[in-house]
Amino acid sequence: MRDPRLVTLRRGGTLTDEHHHALARWAATCAEDVLTLFEAVRPDDDRPRTALVQVRAWAAGEVSMTVSRSAGGHAMAAARDLRGAARHAAFAAGQAGVVAHVAAHELGAAAYAIKAVRAAAHAEEAEAAGRLECTWQRDRLPAEVRELVLDDQRLRNALCWSVFTDPSS
Repeated sequence: MRDPRLVTLRRGGTLTDEHHHALARWAATCAEDVLTLFEAVRPDDDRPRTALVQVRAWAAGEVSMTVSRSAGGHAMAAARDLRGAARHAAFAAGQAGVVAHVAAHELGAAAYAIKAVRAAAHAEEAEAAGRLECTWQRDRLPAEVRELVLDDQRLRNALCWSVFTDPSS
């Protein structure tokens, strides 16, 4: 069952368009932070970057939800034959792109970005790198959706590979 706080008013939830757009912009920021991990492997494949451009355009009212959702799907297709950090980075961009369709994908963009950072780090530094990325993301949360996202992280952490929990706490 979907959290009504992450469902738009017109679909029976409580999420305003303003907050939906803020979630999309934040998800794009999370994914963009790791995009170079994909682009280093596939410099000529612009699908993940295009997904971020399109979701930001959607949040600004410049393109339709369908355009952003489609770009997100194409970004995820770019990940399919990859492994490791590059794959996770492309999935982060794809998840950000589909926030225009389903706001709850904001957590997928953040979680995949954390997975990308962990995969790019040396094994002994992976957990610490993931915690730093999570902190970086939280520092960029817009005030109007901060508590919603932090609560969503607590509620769906297990679904997201437990990347939002500090193992030392």
